[in-house]
Amino acid sequence: MNRHLLRTPLAALSAAALLAFAPGALARPTAEQIARLGKDLTPVGAERAGNKDGTIPAWEGGVTKPPAGFDPAKGWADPYAADKPLYTITAANAEQYKDKLAPGQLALLKRYPSYKMVVYPTRRSAAFPESIYSAVKAEAGRIDTANDGNSVLDVVGSTVPFPIPNTGVEAIWNHAFRYRGATLVRHQTEFPVQANGAFTPVKRYEETIFGNGLKDTPNVLFYFRTSYKAPSSIAGEVLLAHDYIDQVKQPRAAWVYNPGTRRVLRAPQVAYDTPRNGVDGLSTVDDYDGFNGSPDRFMWKLVGKKEMIVSYNNNRLTDKGLKYADIVKPGTMNQDLVRYELHRVWVVEATLRPGQNHVYGKRVYFLDEDSWQIAHGDLYDGRGELWRVLEIHGVQYYDAPAFFIAGSAQYDLQARRYVSSGLTNEEKPIRFNTPLRAADFTTDALRRAGI
Repeated sequence: MNRHLLRTPLAALSAAALLAFAPGALARPTAEQIARLGKDLTPVGAERAGNKDGTIPAWEGGVTKPPAGFDPAKGWADPYAADKPLYTITAANAEQYKDKLAPGQLALLKRYPSYKMVVYPTRRSAAFPESIYSAVKAEAGRIDTANDGNSVLDVVGSTVPFPIPNTGVEAIWNHAFRYRGATLVRHQTEFPVQANGAFTPVKRYEETIFGNGLKDTPNVLFYFRTSYKAPSSIAGEVLLAHDYIDQVKQPRAAWVYNPGTRRVLRAPQVAYDTPRNGVDGLSTVDDYDGFNGSPDRFMWKLVGKKEMIVSYNNNRLTDKGLKYADIVKPGTMNQDLVRYELHRVWVVEATLRPGQNHVYGKRVYFLDEDSWQIAHGDLYDGRGELWRVLEIHGVQYYDAPAFFIAGSAQYDLQARRYVSSGLTNEEKPIRFNTPLRAADFTTDALRRAGI
């Protein structure tokens, strides 16, 4: 591998590619700025208008109703099934599109013959409930950060605390808070894939209750519980995590039920750069969901906005007619099943703080302006070399309504392997807003679930 190809800094992105939507002075939004939400800005702070070229359309409310005949047991039917590809990006023509690509995408195109990007018309499908929009606007002027950005103050019902962000850490908090229902129940499978394409599925059952579903419980970002069903080496293990809005006042609390000892143990290691369970060291705990956990080990810079080709509207990846073997292939995921579109993204660069430890020296994230979900991440090692590339395959779950994950892939350029996460094709459908209780997320409940 030519390592010089992996040292492409964010500064190498052409100046013209960065839009003139730069972060302003460090201050709360003014009343005039907040009044723009729902007008020239969408209710969550994106630019409502399309771009000058007409390649990005205006946001017109997104998709909030299922198409006729929708059956979650068959997957989330594609409202854009009639769309035809505009073009396909490969290693042979990547130079032509480099101003619309991240360094990690360019590296994948050069490294893997199976990696390509089939680009479709841009469809701004992301949408959320009206109650969320109202809460965002009502709270936008008073929410603030403290403790060098590691705490968020005065959030009640908002899922986008900083619709007009001034700093990188505000943007990453928007990702952490983003709406995924009041609760989320998901059976999902992960695949740490060998170089020859072999894999052992890691099956998990997840339950999450978010802060907006816990109105009477202050300072909670989410409660999360996951039970491992396979492989046999970890089957029966259960993880419980409590994440808080004020990460300084209350750091993450985590516990693990071990089926061998039948004991519940505190698990302070379930954070930061600890390798995730079951994925062969290909991903860290804080890689999950794009990024999660306390932001305190990094300095977060809001670079600006950029037009970028990202994975979007991946209804096909939810199709229950697909088998995992159809999707998970040697080298890369089956790129014929992945849809790419041109969207505006916020660019956030995270650099390791002096005196802090982490396997990543730098992380660069590209957040979809319409949903605040991380769409892509480039992860660098301590030498400044591009190490891992993260692609989040987003989709609008119109029955929630919420923009969330149809699957993801994290490619390790040094190990020449990848892990695919979040696939649900051979599982029960994802459920949003299912009634869950805070009492289901206690250590006593964890012990009972283990037994």
